Amino acid sequence: MSAGVRARRPATPPLGLSNVTPSAHKYPPSLSRTDGLDADARRQAASKGYGPGHKGYAPGGLNITSGEWKLLVVVLIVATIVRMFRISHPDSVVFDEVHFGKFAGRYIKTRYFVDVHPPLAKLLITAAAFIFGFDGEFDFKEIGKSFVNVPYVAMRMVPATLGVATIPLAYLTLRGLDCKASTALLASLFLTFENGLVTQSRHILLDSPLVFFTALTIFLFVGFSNEDSHQPFSEQWWTWLVLTGLSLGAVVSCKWVGLFTIATVGVCTVLRLWLLLGDSRVSVKKWSRHFFARALCLIVIPILFYMTMFEIHFLILGSSGDGDAFMSSEFRQTLGHGMPDTYADVAIGSQITIRHVNTQGGYLHSHSHNYPGGSGQQQITLYPHRDENNLWLVLNATADNYPQYDYEHQPIEYIKHGSRVKLRHIVTDKALHSHDVRPPVSDVDFQNEVSGYGMTGFTGDLNDDWVVEIEKGDRHDKESGKRVKTLRTQFKLRHFMTGCYLFSHSVKLPEWAFDQQEVTCNKQAVKANSLWYVETASKHPQLPQNAERVNYKIPGFLSKFWELQEVMWTTNSKLTDRHVYDSRPWSWPFLRRGINFWVKDHRQIYLIGNPFVWWSSTASVITYVLVRGFLILRAKRGYKDLENTKLVKYDVLCGFLFTGYLLHYLPFFLMSRQLFLHHYFPALYFAILLTSAVFDFATSTLRPRIRLQVACVLIIIAVLTFDKFSSLVYGSPWTRSKCNNAVWIKTWDFAW
Repeated sequence: MSAGVRARRPATPPLGLSNVTPSAHKYPPSLSRTDGLDADARRQAASKGYGPGHKGYAPGGLNITSGEWKLLVVVLIVATIVRMFRISHPDSVVFDEVHFGKFAGRYIKTRYFVDVHPPLAKLLITAAAFIFGFDGEFDFKEIGKSFVNVPYVAMRMVPATLGVATIPLAYLTLRGLDCKASTALLASLFLTFENGLVTQSRHILLDSPLVFFTALTIFLFVGFSNEDSHQPFSEQWWTWLVLTGLSLGAVVSCKWVGLFTIATVGVCTVLRLWLLLGDSRVSVKKWSRHFFARALCLIVIPILFYMTMFEIHFLILGSSGDGDAFMSSEFRQTLGHGMPDTYADVAIGSQITIRHVNTQGGYLHSHSHNYPGGSGQQQITLYPHRDENNLWLVLNATADNYPQYDYEHQPIEYIKHGSRVKLRHIVTDKALHSHDVRPPVSDVDFQNEVSGYGMTGFTGDLNDDWVVEIEKGDRHDKESGKRVKTLRTQFKLRHFMTGCYLFSHSVKLPEWAFDQQEVTCNKQAVKANSLWYVETASKHPQLPQNAERVNYKIPGFLSKFWELQEVMWTTNSKLTDRHVYDSRPWSWPFLRRGINFWVKDHRQIYLIGNPFVWWSSTASVITYVLVRGFLILRAKRGYKDLENTKLVKYDVLCGFLFTGYLLHYLPFFLMSRQLFLHHYFPALYFAILLTSAVFDFATSTLRPRIRLQVACVLIIIAVLTFDKFSSLVYGSPWTRSKCNNAVWIKTWDFAW
């Protein structure tokens, strides 16, 4: 290289998992050209007034010409038209707007709810709804319900706007990865006319914000990586790094799928640190600075951002709502209807409520409805809300002929370990009872039915008797381990006659029991599901006025935060029921079927991808795997392919995008929960970028004009394919023949 020529530092992709030779471990890899510029780059430098061999460094390595910015504006206008066209149609609820529209109403009315997704995307939609005057009264109850006094267009504009904003991010990301302008244009227009992404972004759904923040994170990380190769620890370096951390926090605050984006950035960061560790020019002190800077910005900042979203969530949802039942009693104390202080002592004659320790702590409950089968006696259930039907009177069951203990005048008799008691339901005056009859749902030999039995004046029989077995007490109250104390003692109730234990589990009874939770008497009871505690106890006649009172401890933010994470995880893992339009991950790359969103009057909104874009992306992924495998085999035979600078550049570029694809796709194979085609969208984004990178490599030897012409042909095919299925995007009328002609695969189940 001549002394008067300055070598170009190319924009460097974040390193993926590619196996490059040691000579290619330079960061960034050096180029073989003496001036470091290809034909496009030399033209670009000349347009900026630079002489041969000189190229100015732009922030984040984004050397974008003024002509490209004008082109991006045109692309943005096109993307806006595509995503905003007739966004007010239909004027009724579509697919999962049932959930996410309803959640916006809950936020506005400050009523607590539980969802399996973090709050950021829902908060953005709620902000639009609030600004445009939504009062939260509309219930979004069912698909097809017409909107009344709902600013649904404004709410739909949030995901639509973020869908539009994803397009320039894809363009800038590929330019930051040193791809040609024509390549970046191809990716941005493929995303613009991808039917599935367009459909998903036009409704009150969370996937468009998720894809946007995924794209934003990757763009910012590419910019940071370029700054890292240019001038580490500069002001711009810190700016890109901090912004990457904030975006990581945002993507995981939309959906937990954002963890896959964190994994993508994490893998590349670990690899970069590993390469720096092996660089003798980097001192241990400097390497430590690299490590701690990344730990702060890529771990601490995302965590703080994520937790901040939940703090906002808690601040807004300060009132009791339909999510109360999922939370602990301590948590519910913060929701505006806290429990008043209650008496600590429990004795014969106390009126109490009893809660299950496990299964989100429902109340032991009865009501004046009988089992339709079995004994036909009164139902005993677990009910999640406070109610007068949760009240029980503790009576003695130890004396012959059942003489009632005069608890109003006789000395107070506390409930101790081994106490034999009856529990009388106060509202219906029936005893908690069990016998050798199978339960209505858990019809197995080791489970007995639990029922309400007896009548006013009837003392009952031995099947009403239960033995209290104290399991543990509060470590700060030694007495609570010897006798039952409110909130502090966990105990089991053993049936006196059969030896089974009062038990409940996450099994719902049918509609005849109002979908409440089943309670049985289990001879093989799991300990966790057979533990109970007293939540409230009325003042016993023998207790003094100043008797000890207790209440739940009010939890702080961290306690509430961790509890909600556990509830979200548990609820998410239980979403295993089949859905008529669910699908498994193996079918997604091949676009085997879509999702029916809405049907009315021979019009339909059906989530299906653009087959040309979709299958091209899948072909590109397969092509990369085959070519990479072939290069590995050639390397084993002694070939020096990976010493070729150009090949190394594309290997690192495609390796990074392929890593992102795999980390956003493969984890779904480990999930047994309900899955849908839209779960593939973040992986699809990487696949489309990979398609463009493959195009960039395949056309790298062509003249720029010819390469642009090839790109235009591909774009035209994508647009025509989009148009063929556009009626399913916009819910436009179409004929039976057009519908039938659009069914390219028999598994595409468009409704008619």
